[in-house]
Parts: sequence; C-alpha cells; structure tokens
Amino acid sequence: MTLSGVSFGYDPKQLIFQDISLSIPQGQWVSLVGANGCGKSTLVKLLNALLPKSGGEIVVCGLQLNEENIGAIRQNIGMVFQNPDNQFIGATVEEDILFGLEGLCLEPTEMGRRLQVYTDKLGIAHLLDKHPGELSGGQKQRVAIASILAMEPGIVIFDEASSMLDEGSRNELLDILQRVCAEGNYTILMITHDADEILASDRVLALCGGRLAADMTPAELFSNDDLLDKCNLRMPFSWQLARELQKAGINTGVPASEKELIEKLWP
Repeated sequence: MTLSGVSFGYDPKQLIFQDISLSIPQGQWVSLVGANGCGKSTLVKLLNALLPKSGGEIVVCGLQLNEENIGAIRQNIGMVFQNPDNQFIGATVEEDILFGLEGLCLEPTEMGRRLQVYTDKLGIAHLLDKHPGELSGGQKQRVAIASILAMEPGIVIFDEASSMLDEGSRNELLDILQRVCAEGNYTILMITHDADEILASDRVLALCGGRLAADMTPAELFSNDDLLDKCNLRMPFSWQLARELQKAGINTGVPASEKELIEKLWP
C-alpha cells in the first residue's frame, strides 16, 4: 500500500491533511495515532474510496485507486469498527459471516470451509447459532473480526476496535492480532490510542497538524514525551513502572510488555 502526496478536505480550500506520503509493505502491523480530529479515520476511508481524495495517488495491493479499480480494491480491504453492533447483518453469527462470503460469489463448499476455518481461529464455533444480541462485547468483536478475515482481504483496518471493550476483552483482541500478524497474510492498519496495542505493532505513523509528523518504531514513540503529548497518548504501564524502578536503582531496561517486565524482576 502506497500513498504519494495525498491530501483531503471537504472544502478544497481548507484541507484536513496534505502531502501524506508513505508505503506499507504486505504483512506489516502499523498503528496510526494522533489527537482526536486529526484525520485518522478520514485517511483510512480514502483507501477504499469511501471518501474522494483531493490530491495525490493511492495504490492498494498493486492497484491504483481509480474508478476502474474501486471494486477490486474494496475486496482487498476489510474494516473492523469501534462498535461491532454496526457490522452485524445476519440473525445469527453463522448468517452474519456467510453474508460477506455470499457477496464474493463463492462456491458453497468454499464458504463452508472458510466458516469452519475462521470460527475455529477466533474461538467462536460454539456461537454459530447465537443471535448477536446474546453475545458479550468481546464475543461480538471476535465475530466481527472473523467476518472480515473470512473474506481474506490483503489489508485489515481496525478503527478504535478495542475502545468499547473491557480490559480482559482488550487483552483477548491483542492476542488475536498478534496471532493474525504472525501468519504474515494480512497487513494490519490500526487506529488506536491504546499503549499496549501500539507497543505490539511493528511501526507507528503519527498524524499531527494535517501532516505525517512521525514514522517510527513504538519504542521511539514512547521515548518522545513531546510527541506523546501532541498525540494525546500515554506511556505503557510497563514503561512507567520501569522508569520508577530505574529511579530506585533497579534497571530493567525497556520491557516489551508487562509480562516481560515481571520475568526480568522475578526470573
């Protein structure tokens, strides 16, 4: 996926962002961060032509974004939204997942195969006959993710997908993302304010003032207090604790997670 000099504004004279250029290789997990209202959701909507760009070029999965390629590009991008209730269409979990597969005009045997593969992968096979209203928040998000992955897009976009979940469900989502990313079949673009999700990603893109303010590793982001403040982000708890321990003379280095910090303290 490549963006070259991309700009957008509902009013061409008042651009929300301008001259965004970046390239994301297949299989990479990228966090998109920035203060509320900076244009994160707007930017990802440009990728599948939900909004028309004001300038520049966009290439998705080797296809230049234009009228001729919109259909093919949309098949290569899946989106998981903040509220999974907004994605449910079927009366049961099974119907909901099959609805997207029917839209791809797949053979019944292939639809059945994908239904089994992705419900097993997300641990929701036992929920197939359930109505979405019977599910917990974490279960709903798993169903929403399974519905998208079953269509096997090259790119999966998560738009604040964990913001309505409790801590346990957020941890489950993070575990799912790590397993999906390890397969290398999907490019993950995640709009998030969650420090642990950012820390787990390969790369961070920060939008600020209508421009791409930074393209860096999560470690570099969390070492930049000024940028954290501009993006309205907090440092991961494991990093905060490691800093306090360092002040007390206990050097744990920079932990990648709370689990790693605990293992360093109590090997």
